[in-house]
Amino acid sequence: MHIEVEETAAEPVRLFRINTGSCNGCDVELAVTSAVTEFDVEQLGCSYTGSAHEGDILLITGPLTVRAKDEVLRLYAETPQDKVTVAVGVCPVSGGVFRDSYAVDGPLERHLPVDVNVPGCPPRPQALLAGIARALEILRARRGGGERGGEPGDRKCPITDNFPARGG
Repeated sequence: MHIEVEETAAEPVRLFRINTGSCNGCDVELAVTSAVTEFDVEQLGCSYTGSAHEGDILLITGPLTVRAKDEVLRLYAETPQDKVTVAVGVCPVSGGVFRDSYAVDGPLERHLPVDVNVPGCPPRPQALLAGIARALEILRARRGGGERGGEPGDRKCPITDNFPARGG
């Protein structure tokens, strides 16, 4: 798979990953995007960072667990204001196989805006690259260099809350 990319400035776009309690399937596929040349995010002008302060695009895997929620929200607040949030796999969106667990406090959109959803369980590396490419478009638009972007959480198709009402 080859994605056409415009020449970019010297500074790469930084990807910051957060695992919110996943089975690690999506994380293994994300590792492919840094270890296998054919699917390397560097072809998009991106690189991974270990610091939330440097993260331009936030990649979130797993269902949002009760235990991880406060840390995820803290890390989200530490990232730059014009960040793009990508939900990787079905778990951040619906809870996946963990959806009815007492330990899940999702979907992720209840707590923070999601700009791009990359479906799959786990998503294929091609889908991850396509999702990251879409996130790059949104990021450029937010920074004044593209046609579509808008506010965090804006997207073409809103996703319904797939969790039943809890408690009461």
